[in-house]
Amino acid sequence: MIAILILILVFILIAIRQIGNIRLQIWQIMLFGALIVIITGRISPLDALRSINVDVILFLFGMFAVGVALEESGYLSHISYKLFGKAKTVDQLILILLFGFGILSMVLMNDTMAIIGTPIALLLAKQYNLPPKLLLLTLAFAVTTGSVMSPIGNPQNLLVAITIKDPFIAFFKHLAIPTVISLFLAYLLLKIFYRDAFIGKKLTFDPPDMVNDKKLAMLCKISISIIVILIITKIAMTFLNIGLDFRLTYIALIGAIPVLISNKRRKIIKNIDWHTLIFFAAMFVLMQSVWNTGFFQDIITNFNLDITSIPIIFTISVLLSQLISNVPLVAFYLPLLTDTGASIREIMALAAGSTIAGNMLILGAASNIIIIQNAEKKKETLTFVDFAKVGIPLTIIDTLVYYLFI
Repeated sequence: MIAILILILVFILIAIRQIGNIRLQIWQIMLFGALIVIITGRISPLDALRSINVDVILFLFGMFAVGVALEESGYLSHISYKLFGKAKTVDQLILILLFGFGILSMVLMNDTMAIIGTPIALLLAKQYNLPPKLLLLTLAFAVTTGSVMSPIGNPQNLLVAITIKDPFIAFFKHLAIPTVISLFLAYLLLKIFYRDAFIGKKLTFDPPDMVNDKKLAMLCKISISIIVILIITKIAMTFLNIGLDFRLTYIALIGAIPVLISNKRRKIIKNIDWHTLIFFAAMFVLMQSVWNTGFFQDIITNFNLDITSIPIIFTISVLLSQLISNVPLVAFYLPLLTDTGASIREIMALAAGSTIAGNMLILGAASNIIIIQNAEKKKETLTFVDFAKVGIPLTIIDTLVYYLFI
């Protein structure tokens, strides 16, 4: 039970983020939790190393490198104006952000869009004198919700996709309509909670900032083109049923090569968000120690729950994802469903529930952590309360929407 108590302590510290005059960062809290479970013997050092998902760490490293290069070259600012600078009202801007980042996350994955989107959201907040929290929440809800309807939108969907036939068709058929509705509902809730930012405000468009490093900007274009081409290739391989192991990690690392071999590579590597990588490594260790206790598995068994019931699937996946993360949750739950001969509807419910769980609380999705860690580098943040006050009602509504359509 020590691992469970440490998890609760980590959860509380992330919520308050303050001890006396000491301001704690999320990565520091998670690292503290991981070190304690190792020191107390809840997980051995060797098992702790084995628990770290190297593919995820390398994927993030590659995408962080591209993101840093985009910002350093000034090309990120240029892209943000091109994509979102024509909005005339706050309503238009929020809708464009929600559906723009939502659709992009279907192909480029939610974690990728969280990496790239955070500096864009902060640039737009500064440009239009809008609350940074509003745009950061918009980004978080967009990349989480938009990724629901794609088998490559997030890591947990990938786990689901390999167990079903024609995953692209299945995800789109069952989850596309409720996802579009949920994105619009996110806009309505944001307008309710941040109503002052929407009232009587007209947005004016200034000429875009000049790209300050044209050579690096060109390499960024090459990197982005490589990533898009490789993703399309991966999708084509899925349709053609080519069984080649072509991981997302390869896409990120190959895509990052042009910027990592540039003459700015030292500066790019230095400015990579190493704190977020530490957070993920520590999270894998802590969550594995918690999983080893069997605590949550016993709860499901002792309450004699019908794990194939769609309401139960949504409840378990949404709530447990807040505590043990959605990827481990799906890795545990999916075999239980497939062993019972679950229908495609039940499997889609697991994919939807485990993903929209990220809209509820900060720890519900890795993309939320990425957004907050990157925002804090720019002296902005989202607190636990900032996120929860909008995220909890949004997740409840989203769950009902997906339930009705599935």
